[in-house]
Amino acid sequence: MAKGIEIRQAHFPGRAPIDAYGNGGFRFADMSHRGSLLCLPSGIYGWEKTDAAGLSPADLQRVLDEAEQIEVLLVGTGAEIRPLSAELRTALRERRISSDPMSTGAAVRTFNVMLAESRAVAAALIAV
Repeated sequence: MAKGIEIRQAHFPGRAPIDAYGNGGFRFADMSHRGSLLCLPSGIYGWEKTDAAGLSPADLQRVLDEAEQIEVLLVGTGAEIRPLSAELRTALRERRISSDPMSTGAAVRTFNVMLAESRAVAAALIAV
């Protein structure tokens, strides 16, 4: 029996710098992805968020699950910087993760530098 197209959750099983961003997506590891990303120690995942407003601990559950391997979480909040909610900052702090909201462009650049330095960094990047 022939199978149709199988839709799977977007996931790249490794760490890679972000080569480009814009037009609603990102390029990394000779691939492109339309939409937002979570860049974690376990890999790069497609992320359904389109806006940083109201980010909650549930939105970053993958980050919280990998907290032992993350010291810094860069949050690319889109074209403009948006503060993280007190609830989210507390959830991250309780797991000893330092969070830093910034524009997505700044987050991509900072992530690439920290990754090159082999730092324990993760990024939540809203597509612009």
